[in-house]
Amino acid sequence: MRMSNLFSQTLRQAPAEADVTSYQLLVRAGFIRQLSSGIFSYLTLGVRAMRKIEAIIREEMDAIGGQEITMPVVHPAELWKETGRWYQVGSEMARFKDRAERDMVLGMTHEEVVADLVRREINSYRQLPRLVYQIQTKFRDEPRSRAGLIRVREFTMKDSYSLDADWDGLDAQYRRHYQAYFNIYHRCGLPVLAVGSDTGMMGGSLAHEFMYLTPIGEDTLFVCDACDYAANREVARFRKPDGDDEVLLPLEKVATPDATTIEALAAYLKIPRAKTAKAFFQMATVPDGDEYAERFVMAIIRGDMDINETKLTNALKAKALRPATEDEIRAAGAVPGYGSPIGISGVLVVVDDSVATSPNLVAGANDAGYHYLHSNHGRDYTAQIVTDIAAARDGDACPACGEPLRSVRGVEVGNIFKLGTRYSAALGATFLDENGEAQPVIMGSYGIGVGRLLACVAEAHNDARGLIWPVTIAPFHVHLVLAGGDNAQVRAAAERLYVDLSRAGIEVLYDDRDERPGVKFNDADLIGLPLRIVAGAKALAQGGVEIKRRAAEQGAVVAVDAAVAHVQAELRALRAEIDATVVEVPFRE
Repeated sequence: MRMSNLFSQTLRQAPAEADVTSYQLLVRAGFIRQLSSGIFSYLTLGVRAMRKIEAIIREEMDAIGGQEITMPVVHPAELWKETGRWYQVGSEMARFKDRAERDMVLGMTHEEVVADLVRREINSYRQLPRLVYQIQTKFRDEPRSRAGLIRVREFTMKDSYSLDADWDGLDAQYRRHYQAYFNIYHRCGLPVLAVGSDTGMMGGSLAHEFMYLTPIGEDTLFVCDACDYAANREVARFRKPDGDDEVLLPLEKVATPDATTIEALAAYLKIPRAKTAKAFFQMATVPDGDEYAERFVMAIIRGDMDINETKLTNALKAKALRPATEDEIRAAGAVPGYGSPIGISGVLVVVDDSVATSPNLVAGANDAGYHYLHSNHGRDYTAQIVTDIAAARDGDACPACGEPLRSVRGVEVGNIFKLGTRYSAALGATFLDENGEAQPVIMGSYGIGVGRLLACVAEAHNDARGLIWPVTIAPFHVHLVLAGGDNAQVRAAAERLYVDLSRAGIEVLYDDRDERPGVKFNDADLIGLPLRIVAGAKALAQGGVEIKRRAAEQGAVVAVDAAVAHVQAELRALRAEIDATVVEVPFRE
């Protein structure tokens, strides 16, 4: 490719809205252009890099038995209504009506469509297991696009779906994806961490996210440096101290004027916060038969901890959760600042397991200015749900080994889910087992955001001068710079080298433009191809051309006749460095 023909240009300055390094560099280097908020065009360099990533994904999916298909972008709403997600997913799903006034959906994920295909194509256990995948454009109407390709509205996604007759088959396909994902990221030059995660709107029994650790990440993760525990904040557990071994004391109402917060209460009674029970009042939209209804919820946690709303939402199987208003709190019989489940009926009570094992806690008396001493779950009130609803914090004890947890930020570049029969049962995607009985197909879902992966690689591989692409996904292998095009010998050497490299199967971006050498060198550094070759009078006087790795400070002069072989050797070495990172990774729940 000659740069004089390239359909893009480099920019000296990034646009004002480019808020992270990868966004700034991808725009400046001419890889992407924004059309609208969260919607981008990929120019030639961007498309070539994306195609390299997609080729790696296809190789790894094919290696574990994947078969590529393509599913529609537009879905009839009936499919989403059958699974219930039409009613569960909010405004991020783009809905519209066709000319026949039928409800339609722009695909943001394809579980429903796959399940519909399965109920049409799979009849017998002899047709299982299967694995299908696609790489396709999707749309999610994000309320807040940010960071260039990191969070967008229109995006390219690889999603695969495993289909099995039994749970052992799902487990095997899930683990194969786990390793294949590490292979993909490592082949792209991106270090990632797999963490346990919330199943969210996808549903299912188990999920992992693959995270690139970076300060620009939106997700908070908790990791243990002493063992391999890692989890998204939404589901992170920690080892809670055992409750004191105490005799249960009688409930006693005491005056606690102006003690409307745990801090004020603990200070007034001169007790640690761990000896208090903290109440959160929420309105939850929860299942009620075949419908959903809003219910008042009291969530109780020990005063030295905080509620994790994702855990609480999952415990309630809630569609939505919001803070209760003061009027709603009083209508339930509680008093803001002094509330507890004691003496209250008709409300849904959820208790953190730390409260259930901690005796004699101070709790609200539902009377302004008063609390109860020595409240005990199971004696003074009983919760409908007792489970872990506590938010992990820096320094909390690792649930696996007890050492302190540490929080880090990350960008999710992929996820895998054990869906089970969530979608197949809803859509009637069944097969006949060996006994001739109908069984729902057991499914898994596995996604990778291709554009986000590209952006994260750009975020990970750059310096003050520009991008530094790993050889496996660089849009071209070599940036050939003609320095001094008015010199006939130099131009002849560059033209010859361009032809020889191309014939050898080496992808070359040839800067043949009528620009100053300094401009060309700056653009080569900005675009960031693995190797740069400079054909100039100085190097030619020494008998060759200068060849330099993008990441190196110095290059070497190589004879023109030996340049192709030298480049081939450099590319092999760069690929070997990437290949060395592709190793087996132990699976962890």
